[in-house]
Amino acid sequence: MRRMVFIEPQAPGFHIFSRFPLPRLGSFILATMMKERGWDAEVILEQLGGVNYESVRSADLVGISTITPTALGSYAIADRVRAMGIPVIMGGPHVTHLPDEAMEHADFVVRGEGERALMAFVDEWEGARDFSRVPNLTYRDAGRILHNPVEPFLDDLDRLPHPDFSLLKGGLQRVANMRIIPVQTSRGCPFDCSFCSVTGMFGKGYRYRSTDHIISELRKHNEPGNFVFFYDDNFTANKKRARELLNAMIREGFRFNWSTQVRVDVARDGELVHLMKKAGCHTVFIGFESVNPESLREMDKKQTVDDIARAIGVIKGAGIHIHGMFVYGFDEDTWESVEATIRFTRKVQISSLQFLILTPLPGSELYKKLVAEDRILSTNWSHYDTHHVVFRPRNFTPYELMQAQLHSHARLYTWGEMARKALRGNMIGLGLGYYARNLNNKWRKINRDYVKGLRKLPVPGEVRDGSVPILSMGETAIGEKTESAI
Repeated sequence: MRRMVFIEPQAPGFHIFSRFPLPRLGSFILATMMKERGWDAEVILEQLGGVNYESVRSADLVGISTITPTALGSYAIADRVRAMGIPVIMGGPHVTHLPDEAMEHADFVVRGEGERALMAFVDEWEGARDFSRVPNLTYRDAGRILHNPVEPFLDDLDRLPHPDFSLLKGGLQRVANMRIIPVQTSRGCPFDCSFCSVTGMFGKGYRYRSTDHIISELRKHNEPGNFVFFYDDNFTANKKRARELLNAMIREGFRFNWSTQVRVDVARDGELVHLMKKAGCHTVFIGFESVNPESLREMDKKQTVDDIARAIGVIKGAGIHIHGMFVYGFDEDTWESVEATIRFTRKVQISSLQFLILTPLPGSELYKKLVAEDRILSTNWSHYDTHHVVFRPRNFTPYELMQAQLHSHARLYTWGEMARKALRGNMIGLGLGYYARNLNNKWRKINRDYVKGLRKLPVPGEVRDGSVPILSMGETAIGEKTESAI
């Protein structure tokens, strides 16, 4: 029996979700397809005990999944696997947009959606090995790197199997006596925000699995101690479809709670929000991004500050927790807008918050813009984690932008703020606040040299020849010690 091992590298450092392993679904779906094809398949998550290279040694092929912050780790694993004489095929958002870079470490790269491409690739691997017939594939031929055309997106997501989590040795891990189950019900997003790379992978149109297909998967996880996380970029994008799915979940009487991502426009339908609560929704994750109207227009977010405030009121009123995310570093951002964001978040009192640094991910319009304007400071992909400054902002120095994030977390996770949560009975917010406060302090200590290095970078007015100190992909940090922030 032929064997394929899929590896998901660990993100560098730590962040607020480090205690809750959330594997991406791509490797599990592909491994399940290979199992159904008759291959021996295994999934390895590096964050759960590292990579067992003895297990890898028996593989005929190794697939490695990448996102930008895990790219360097992916390349290191690929180099080691290829040194063992095993071919490596890479996929994921980062290598989709930078396939030539990835080919320095891999034998093959699949760009975009991987399911049909991998099956076509294995057809050739088992047969004539004419890789020119494999869609989405980047490969070498006579020393040249060739890029095959990318096929249209898969329109029938029901053709994909339910991911088999038993292909991970030991299965998905329990955290605080809870097992988090990732489920995806749709792909794509038409909003195409300037800093997002989702549309490059999954397109600008929504594609949905059928309600029956989703419910049949959820039945497998209907047991106490499970918690479902819907990976959709916007779970309620199609209100009619969302209502149909939620009603089906209510009829099933599922015993698990769940979380998902939504946009603020969900609050325009209060009945739908209450239906989510009735179906077991515990928390929604929302990218509020900014309370600066100019920044919202700049990023093409298609929402207003009033929309944000209204959404918070409606969702909290339904008894659903909110994890909100704000981003600093847009060209219209200033210290005044940072302080306005802090005031706003202290006023609305949601369960948990993250302040993130704008990160120009390859494949996004933001990345293209900053490259064209020569504003990229670092191509050390490990820092592309929304917690390090990798570009030159307009209204901050890199050091000041870093301080804006640290300052905001410090202001929101004070003992006084946690006391306010306790008095309101928000024990979940209190626990998360205490956890986040400790992480923020830990990050400051570990990244002290990194922050000092940012302080040494010249401000734009001091750059006389237009050049900027650039950190190459191979460098580990500006300072000596770096890890991801919360």
